[in-house]
Amino acid sequence: MAIDQGNRARRAGRGPTLPTFWTAVLLTLAISSPAVAIKIGVMNDQAGPYSSHTGIGSVDAARMAIEDFGGSVLGSPIELVAADHHNKPDVGLVIARRWFDTEGVDVIVDVPTSSVALAVQQLVRDRQKLVIFSGPGASDLTGKACSPFGIAWTYDSYAISAAPVQAALQAGFKTWYFLTVDFAFGHAMERDATSAILAGGGTVIGTARHPFNTADLSSFLLTAQNSKAGIIGLANAGPDTVNSLKQASEFGIAAGGQRIAAMLLSIIDVHALGLETAQGVLLTEAFYWDQNERTRAWSKRFFDRNKKMPTMLQAGVYGAVTHYLKAVASASTGNSADVRAAMAKLPINDFMTRDGQIRGDGRVLRDFYVFEVKSPKESKAPWDYYKLVETVPASRAAIPVAESQCELLRPQ
Repeated sequence: MAIDQGNRARRAGRGPTLPTFWTAVLLTLAISSPAVAIKIGVMNDQAGPYSSHTGIGSVDAARMAIEDFGGSVLGSPIELVAADHHNKPDVGLVIARRWFDTEGVDVIVDVPTSSVALAVQQLVRDRQKLVIFSGPGASDLTGKACSPFGIAWTYDSYAISAAPVQAALQAGFKTWYFLTVDFAFGHAMERDATSAILAGGGTVIGTARHPFNTADLSSFLLTAQNSKAGIIGLANAGPDTVNSLKQASEFGIAAGGQRIAAMLLSIIDVHALGLETAQGVLLTEAFYWDQNERTRAWSKRFFDRNKKMPTMLQAGVYGAVTHYLKAVASASTGNSADVRAAMAKLPINDFMTRDGQIRGDGRVLRDFYVFEVKSPKESKAPWDYYKLVETVPASRAAIPVAESQCELLRPQ
């Protein structure tokens, strides 16, 4: 009876019409429902050869960024998810598709291993979702494989290869021999370093390419030693670099007068090797924990949580997540295209970057630093491992626009 009276009242115009009634219900649901989360996915190697360089430390760096931002943006909570891609492109693609298509992830961060990153780069182009690379270094990510939705945040093979080459050439070392890991990132480092060597009047005597994650590099190192090259360039990373330096020390390569330039050597690698073995090696980083008061303050927080100093890649994850959240707030939306545009407009300012910019190809323009590993006598405290050789300004650390293969830098 009551329902029938209500229906008669609505037909007579004395009660709320059906559309108005349902509008009120929907508004009530919208007000009472929790806001949709902004979801960030950290994808990296969490148990393999690069896990100490990125891994759980990168996940915690992202967590620190979210905590420092206040845990929410535009009234929505910020959610963090993480996964291990096992350094396999097919696994990385499965994770990325699931995150984008069914789990509502808005942005993927980190993605070490260039082969995985290049595969994910293609996917984000198709899905029009964002990826911010901290871990991978192949310059092709902002070259021939560039995407309007991909950002090379922390470094690339051009920056870490060209900078030590320039420092070595200025010191009079003109001849080079490369020990290169035989996959995309190693090839990119060797290629970019070779271009810088030739442009600076140097010579590449030869190259030896070794399989990924190889324990015995003695034959390759002996060939490099016998080449009499002034510099042996290590175009590898992680355990391959550590094993190269251990065995180079055993063969007395540095004692014989040859210098070693490690294109991608992290503070974690130096810590594992010890200064007795790593001393004198040239390397390039975008970040070192002991650069200034701000880097020391953040690194101490990271150390207290993780019991080790952060790598360049982990610090980069913090900066990438922070800048992304600033852009979401600035754009007043989580829409990928709008957030990407806002990220390009906002200057990058944090403890590792001052007035950085995102170029049209997705390359972050920032200064880099050539360091030399200290001797045991020079080190004054735990983790005091580097001395500065040269600061490389952003204008020199990035591949020139005229030389880039990225179509996004071409006039439309």
